[in-house]
Amino acid sequence: MSRPSRYDPVTRGLGMTSQRARDRLVERLRAEGIRDRRVLDVIRELPRHLFIDEALASRAYEDTALPIGHGQTISQPWVVARMTEALIEHRLPRHVLEIGTGSGYQCAVLARLVEQVRTVERIDELLRNARRHFRKLGLANIRSRHDDGRLGWSDEAPFDAIIVTAAGAELEDALLAQLAPEGCLVAPVGPAGRQSLLRVRADADGWQRESLGAVSFVPLLGGTG
Repeated sequence: MSRPSRYDPVTRGLGMTSQRARDRLVERLRAEGIRDRRVLDVIRELPRHLFIDEALASRAYEDTALPIGHGQTISQPWVVARMTEALIEHRLPRHVLEIGTGSGYQCAVLARLVEQVRTVERIDELLRNARRHFRKLGLANIRSRHDDGRLGWSDEAPFDAIIVTAAGAELEDALLAQLAPEGCLVAPVGPAGRQSLLRVRADADGWQRESLGAVSFVPLLGGTG
């Protein structure tokens, strides 16, 4: 059953961006294996159409990735849901680092679930757009930084969890070093066409790596733009 939205009419959406469209998306995600009710509830309420170009708004609640400019995409909702679910499955983290703000949608999902989110984006224009969306949605528990995401955010470390939204050839040592004991990192790893979503957890025996399946992400790049 739909719940009343906290948002204004434009943000809530109409027609193809309405609450009914979000409800249909959630049912599709549930049918495709997403089980965490907390994650589904956030996706049901959060206006994904706000994070993409107005010309593509009618496709916002399709389960597909969409372009956001600068060669980047907003991940398909199933991927956002699966990564979030994997990150919080064993315990709900308090302090989370996201590498690759992009549109801001994944960060906004996390911000509705955890106490603090820190997010790093290398493309300044994307970060400025995401910050506007965060303000519009009243997400005051997010801090963002324009920087090379491969370096993490050492001043804010350690993090209970880290999520990476672009694929590197391997896991970045700098990120693993910023993970708290018993923390969890979720990231796509590998070259285009052969990427796997990995979950890494720290325990007394070292790093425990688990493959969560094949995925397709834009590459994790260095520097800033």
